[in-house]
Amino acid sequence: MTSKFILTMAAISVAAMFVATVSDKPYFAEDRYLDSLRKVYSRSSDRWPAPHIDSGIVFRELGILPEPPLRVDLDSVRYLVDLGRTLFFDPRLSGSNQISCSSCHNPDLFWTDGRKLALGHDHQRNIRSTQTIENVWFQKKLFWDGRAATLEEQARLPISADVEMHQEIKKIPGKLRKIKGYRPLFTLAYGDAGITEMRILKALSIFQQTVSSNYTSFDFFLAGMSSRLTDQELFGLHLFRTKGRCINCHNGPLLTDGQFHNLGQTFYGDSLKQDLGLYNTTKNPEDVGKFRTPGLRNVMRTHPWFHRGQFTHLVPMMVFYNAAFNITPPTVEQLKDPMFPKLSPHIKPLGLTGAEQSAIIAFLESLTSNPDDTDPPVLPK
Repeated sequence: MTSKFILTMAAISVAAMFVATVSDKPYFAEDRYLDSLRKVYSRSSDRWPAPHIDSGIVFRELGILPEPPLRVDLDSVRYLVDLGRTLFFDPRLSGSNQISCSSCHNPDLFWTDGRKLALGHDHQRNIRSTQTIENVWFQKKLFWDGRAATLEEQARLPISADVEMHQEIKKIPGKLRKIKGYRPLFTLAYGDAGITEMRILKALSIFQQTVSSNYTSFDFFLAGMSSRLTDQELFGLHLFRTKGRCINCHNGPLLTDGQFHNLGQTFYGDSLKQDLGLYNTTKNPEDVGKFRTPGLRNVMRTHPWFHRGQFTHLVPMMVFYNAAFNITPPTVEQLKDPMFPKLSPHIKPLGLTGAEQSAIIAFLESLTSNPDDTDPPVLPK
């Protein structure tokens, strides 16, 4: 992260003569406050200061990165993983034979594409940004709008979408049967060379269940290495759990509640940008404008953020969160509209100082790990 996004501790000292409480005791001097903060957060997480959470929140404390459900080296799935990885990188799964799953989910870019909106078949622009597939095995409902409940379905939909890979899924087995190099891969994975739609989708699903982020400075801090978080990052962790209210939606080891919320970014009534989110899946007016909470591991490397890539820099996004997105109150007519999006009750003005916003950004930087070392496989011929 560049220096312009992070204030030095000297800047915090100038900007923040504040009263903060840890264990209900006020501290006016920054060094005493930070020393006490480090002492408290060096304890087990069940002894951390109480988080600022709203009623009704199913809260899970932050924690060390969990293991993915499948390990690549397990004999029982090793060949299925190899097959799934090969399929994931093979552009012949697309109608043009030029777009693979990895075109949008690049391991060098933390399994996303770095674009505001994804590009698909014939360079068509999608209506949403690409989400990373890191730790996707955790999610119970997939995509921004929750329209898939399984990883098999999550693989099927982009392949068959006209604006994405533009390929009739039922035609893929026939295409792959013409590629002799796939026969031994399917035999190793399934016991025979039969190539079917379900086998293809299962292999893609199995591979994605092995895609996980790596350990971060925050994980090492949780493991007892207190020095792995700087004073500013530690201050940001505390604010993340308390005054910043981030923990309401970004909790648990993967920093996501897996739920859907309306952050006021629906563009309701805009003929070009309107996206009703979860409502498109459920048809429940209460779900208009709700989108899935992304996990925050490697968040600093998976921008642009939000479902349309609205934010390319974290500083302005923090400003918007701080002001509760400065949403204009609905008019009487809008309130009469049963489809008018209802802002999440968890979005409230925060009153964070510039130094406090910078500290939260510094904490988010501590959630960065090394990129996945997955190399593109040699494709069968």
